[in-house]
Amino acid sequence: MNSGILLVDKPQGITSHDVVSRVRKAAGTRKVGHAGTLDPLATGLLVLGLNSSTRLLTFLVGLDKGYDATIRLGVSTTSDDSDGEVVSTTSAAGVGDDAVDSGVRRLTGPISQVPTTVSAIKVDGRRAYDLARAGVDVELKARDVTVSEFTVLDRRDAVVDGVAVRDLDVRVSCSSGTYVRALARDLGADLGVGGHLIALRRTRVGPFDVTRASVLEGIDVAPALLPPVDVARTLFPAWTMTAAEAVDLGHGKRVAVELADTAGPVAAVTPSGLLAGLVSVRGGAAKPIVNFPTDEVQA
Repeated sequence: MNSGILLVDKPQGITSHDVVSRVRKAAGTRKVGHAGTLDPLATGLLVLGLNSSTRLLTFLVGLDKGYDATIRLGVSTTSDDSDGEVVSTTSAAGVGDDAVDSGVRRLTGPISQVPTTVSAIKVDGRRAYDLARAGVDVELKARDVTVSEFTVLDRRDAVVDGVAVRDLDVRVSCSSGTYVRALARDLGADLGVGGHLIALRRTRVGPFDVTRASVLEGIDVAPALLPPVDVARTLFPAWTMTAAEAVDLGHGKRVAVELADTAGPVAAVTPSGLLAGLVSVRGGAAKPIVNFPTDEVQA
């Protein structure tokens, strides 16, 4: 049974669930999950887990992200991207470079951001986008996020449907939970002309880059899988156990270790180089957080 993390370059126009469905078929397994959705408009890196490696997805969801995007100033939409309906237009012809740069700086660093209404956030058990499409007035709470990079790479002026717009190609690095669509909306609002996203490509999830991703069409899953031990070693410090310690850990026991306490997980690696699981280390003892199946660990 193939287990591992799969990096896929999602094409435009399909959902993240569509990608999962196609990978399930290609891999011949139902046990496939992803670590964070991409909108149908978006392309780029989607991180999937197959079989027992789905246990690692929880630890991948919260990684910071990198994006290349295009913001259109002068037009606001219901979804803050080009998939939504236009709600207002204002000429952006008078928006200068200095004003744009100042607006971008105000949206860089630790900020408070109200997520896009048409989003997967749950409100009273229902997705916000379902409520919005049903005509319910959705009010989402602001959340603290960090935009570590917000750089304008190029600027273009155009007239679209009779409206003077400014298109900005940008690069964004941000904490998990940040909506690039909301950055486009808030930049446009700050400049007084409105704004929305017309293109989005996720280029990075934590240490994993889209240049390492497989194209979905005709994907051969098995050779593209990243072994769970390699992924865990990339994300966390590693502890190589003895055979006896691996058995005890597999039974859910605490194992005495000569390791300093850690704030996050530690990858527990068997003598043969397989991932036994993730552990926490406190007071000289390793305690299982996640264990991998015994038959895989002893393979």
